[in-house]
Amino acid sequence: MAAPLLQGGRRRRRRARGLAWFGAVALLAVAATLLLADRGAEGPGSGLAGSAGASTSRVPVAASPGTAAAPLAVRLDVTEDPVRDGFRRPPRAGLLFDVDSGRVLWRRQAIQRRPIASLTKIMTALVVAERLPASTRVRITREALAYRGSGVGVLPRGGRVRLETLLYGLLLSSGNDAAIALAQRTGRTVPGFVALMNRRASELGLGCTRFSSPDGYRDAGNHSCPADLAALARAVLRVPRLARIVRHRDAALRMPIKGGRVFLSNHNPLLRAGYRGTTGVKTGYTDRAGRCLVATVRRGHVRLGVVLLDSPDPGRQARHLLDRGFRAARVG
Repeated sequence: MAAPLLQGGRRRRRRARGLAWFGAVALLAVAATLLLADRGAEGPGSGLAGSAGASTSRVPVAASPGTAAAPLAVRLDVTEDPVRDGFRRPPRAGLLFDVDSGRVLWRRQAIQRRPIASLTKIMTALVVAERLPASTRVRITREALAYRGSGVGVLPRGGRVRLETLLYGLLLSSGNDAAIALAQRTGRTVPGFVALMNRRASELGLGCTRFSSPDGYRDAGNHSCPADLAALARAVLRVPRLARIVRHRDAALRMPIKGGRVFLSNHNPLLRAGYRGTTGVKTGYTDRAGRCLVATVRRGHVRLGVVLLDSPDPGRQARHLLDRGFRAARVG
């Protein structure tokens, strides 16, 4: 009788080993499925993927607030916006948001990719300020003086100019010459600097943003969306030296040229009109992008920001939205 008992014990042990082997295979299959799903989530619709002609239906990382990858993302998960615009000719895309909380007060195509012209220079300034100290001197190269479009216009070839002066020229006068000079000093080459811009965009979780130049003069391959630009504005305002620059309406700065000074004026229509509490940030224009604006305003303890892409009148539309936004904030 002992032999059958021993044989039965062996069968049970073989069955137990078979079940354990099957369980291990099942666990491996589940783990592989989860890994592939996770990789798929990081694929074509996230990070730096996509091009100017890519679909706008993919939700970018910046549209997922509260994640570690996008700490400055605006809150697109709350869909009831308290502000109505009433525009007859609205901007192609836009956003009104609370700078401190990221709450959205009004939106139009908030994650639609659009060309952004010189709004590109907001990221240029951020990358430069995070990598170089204010005391840095920047050599003005032949390439910088071969710029196209808007420029500071009086940069001395071969001369060395204070980095802060060039940041003023970049953000107030929208100088493409300043953008090229700063890019070469920071990234050694313009393509090297553009790679830094795109890396920083990925770190900030700007999922519908891609840069192809430091100045935004070319629209090809250079795009973003209102949600990403709002997050970028919030990032810039956290850098004191940049926040100080973008709130200036005019500036007179020392430069190694005849007369010793350069006089710069901000293109921001809210600053030009004396709109109370304006603190920044940047304008942009190309034929394809249209008139663009990222502006921020502070009144009391409330800070609001507005992004307008391809607006028929960004100054007027920004004031209209901000007036309504501050009224809604007081009611709230």
